[in-house]
Amino acid sequence: MPAVLVHGVPDTPELWGPVLELLNRTDVLTPQLPGFGIPLPDDFSPSKETYVEWLVGELEAIGQPVDLVGHDWGSLIVQRVASTRPDLIRSLACGAGTVDVEYQWHAMAQLWQTPGAGEEMVEAFAAMTAEERAEGLAAAGSPADLAAIEAPRIDPTMGRCILGLYRSAVDIGTEWQPAIDAMPARPTLVLWGRDDPFVEQRFGERLATRLDARLEMLPCGHWWPWERAAETAAALEQLWSEPTPD
Repeated sequence: MPAVLVHGVPDTPELWGPVLELLNRTDVLTPQLPGFGIPLPDDFSPSKETYVEWLVGELEAIGQPVDLVGHDWGSLIVQRVASTRPDLIRSLACGAGTVDVEYQWHAMAQLWQTPGAGEEMVEAFAAMTAEERAEGLAAAGSPADLAAIEAPRIDPTMGRCILGLYRSAVDIGTEWQPAIDAMPARPTLVLWGRDDPFVEQRFGERLATRLDARLEMLPCGHWWPWERAAETAAALEQLWSEPTPD
């Protein structure tokens, strides 16, 4: 029964590196979102639903229920998958992203969702040097060492995928929350950065309450897998030791 760790936006699987080094298990997979540092299939039109379909396909190919973990947009996607395909999931961990009717997208997301302004933003960012992009990511809150690793992977393809995701998700709370709130009980963990500048603390608390999950509120910002790898690994190991309800 493997664990599957899903990254967010504009990250890549490198985000999980510090956590992987600390886990006591080796059956851990870190799939890469199409278009995020890898080519986008010709027939793939980026949206929240197509990324859910992609992850469902990845999990079906494994052939047994998994311990599913998601950060940022990965958090939104794994919540949706857990609610629509509970047969694929043994346990769920998520954070730094919430499907909540009370949540309003942060300022940068709203720019991405705006036709014209979003295109201008991603084109300008892609035209920068890798060093300039790393500085921009760090200025937005990303750990500087993570930003330096991920900045070279940001290209027009990733920009297109970011726009597609965010523009499909203007009403994600209304569309997805009812099924998420009603999904079957399973061992569940919510991981959250106390000082997250994009999704404030109360949404982590609300998500944990709604999912009847254990909450780990960590003293960090948005990127808890990188900023608090030891606490993240320990919390995941504890989750994975919990029995599944009959």
